[in-house]
Amino acid sequence: MAPPLADLNIHIIGAGMGGMGCALSLARQGFTNIHVWESATALGEVGAGINIVPNLARILERWGVLHIAQAEGVALDGASVLNCATDETLTTVDFQYMSDEFGYPFLVVHRKALQKCLVSGAMDSGVVKLHLNKVVTEYDFEQTRFLVQDRQKVPAGDEINGITEPQYVDADVILAADGVRSKARGAMLKRKGEVDSVVDTGQAAYRIMVRRSMINEDPELLPFFTGSHSYRWIGEKRHIIAYPIDSHDLFNMSTAHPDRRFVEADSWTATGSKKEMLEVFHDFCPRVQKLLSLVPEGDVLEWKLRVHEPLSTWVDHNVALVGDACHPTLPHLAQGAAQAVEDAAVLGVVLSKITDRKDINKALQVYQAVRKPRADWAVMTAAANGKGLHLGAGKDKDARDAAFKAADKKGGANPDKQIDRDVQRTLYAHDCAKEAEVQFEELFKQAV
Repeated sequence: MAPPLADLNIHIIGAGMGGMGCALSLARQGFTNIHVWESATALGEVGAGINIVPNLARILERWGVLHIAQAEGVALDGASVLNCATDETLTTVDFQYMSDEFGYPFLVVHRKALQKCLVSGAMDSGVVKLHLNKVVTEYDFEQTRFLVQDRQKVPAGDEINGITEPQYVDADVILAADGVRSKARGAMLKRKGEVDSVVDTGQAAYRIMVRRSMINEDPELLPFFTGSHSYRWIGEKRHIIAYPIDSHDLFNMSTAHPDRRFVEADSWTATGSKKEMLEVFHDFCPRVQKLLSLVPEGDVLEWKLRVHEPLSTWVDHNVALVGDACHPTLPHLAQGAAQAVEDAAVLGVVLSKITDRKDINKALQVYQAVRKPRADWAVMTAAANGKGLHLGAGKDKDARDAAFKAADKKGGANPDKQIDRDVQRTLYAHDCAKEAEVQFEELFKQAV
């Protein structure tokens, strides 16, 4: 059934996971006038591995697109944490309980598979218009409008979506999913007299992949491809987490390490140095060295890891922040994409409930009330997990490693919070859309 305000003029800034998730969520709710503004000239299939954990899978299935990712994804059978130097297994958790307890396996895919779920689902709805090569330069919160212009000048007669000069676009609601360096967040906080300061963690990340054809069926490396297991090698201030994706044809490796290159990009296209990567992990075990040495020169992607202190607000008038714009999350808990898509799901619910445009702001306040405590908790838990994994020699590390070895292989308390059963219950058993449905009426009454 269509929502009461199906013709709301909805504008989404950014076509990443949060932005396209919003477009799909709103389309599924029956909204018919949805626009997405993106600075890129095309939605390229770039990136590396990403996790479709049960709380994300639940939403994708409800939207009817989970099967797209399942077609090429790998359902993990478990995860191990290993000493980076000795290759000794510190702990292993069997994920047999995952589907039974949470309804879905722990699925890992190439980022393009998740992007395909969201983009194809949104665009196939017929109610989403995508505006490419567009940059938003200014927000007018009182009038619910924004100033947009071409990111790149285009030849005469080849204009994209018709805008060649800066112009204001009017909206009923604006959802700013414009990433960790969000202009909307900066403008929103400035209006409150607050400074928008992204926190540099002092760490960077490599995203690298090895194709099975590269290993020459090396018996030491082959199990990484034929199996369905996740491996996390940990050491002082560094770790590598790795797993097979793309129907077992790729072995995806994601690292965290001290930022030596002062990478300035927050994109998937920041090219790193293979030589420096090998130097950073020179003391990791031989199996890891073999894998890293196979990464093609030019295929090393690197960028800073940045976070933001919890914000005082996500909402100003009829403008709301989404995803990394309001809760950028370190990749130590497998929740970045999931939390952004949870934002999208809840926005779809709350906006479908109102019957008068004057209540848009109140609906957005409900969105914040439902999502902010949980997203802020995920951000803090991910950050704490990274610190715990990167301990140097000493009694804290000894105690952590003893706890690793004592951990229940069938799931239980674990120093790596990504595989801690209680943390998983908090994250994976949650149904954000149902929570929004249940809480909407009471939270709407409290909104001012």
